[in-house]
Amino acid sequence: MTVAQAMKAHTKYLWFNTKKRREYIRLTDDVNEFLTESGIKEGFILVSAMHITAGVYINDWESGLINDIDEWLEKLAPVNPDYHHHNTGEDNGDAHLKRILINHQVVVPVTDGKLDLGPWEQIFYAEFDGQRKKRVILKAIGI
Repeated sequence: MTVAQAMKAHTKYLWFNTKKRREYIRLTDDVNEFLTESGIKEGFILVSAMHITAGVYINDWESGLINDIDEWLEKLAPVNPDYHHHNTGEDNGDAHLKRILINHQVVVPVTDGKLDLGPWEQIFYAEFDGQRKKRVILKAIGI
């Protein structure tokens, strides 16, 4: 390994303050900008929601599909006052379950200085208990 090929790491935080309780925010451009800042040409970028009621996923950027995802999550983890979690005084049991279904992070490969996504793949932040400040960590590792 030459000096030019030394392993690098770069970190950045994205902050959100959503207007609604549930929102889906496309992050692909933010992650591309971060990749440029990192100087990584070959490696990986971790995109991870840093809150237990939010997630990150990769899928198509199409409004019908985003609505389908939201409806599917609502069917599997509906807003419901009978969650055991609500006995603690909280009202967001469904948000915790939705986060498990979506997952909290993705790892995106970087090849030849570009995000190595499929032709329709986009990166999204999914907020399930918003209307307050939240963040996502971006972590690039590579050469």
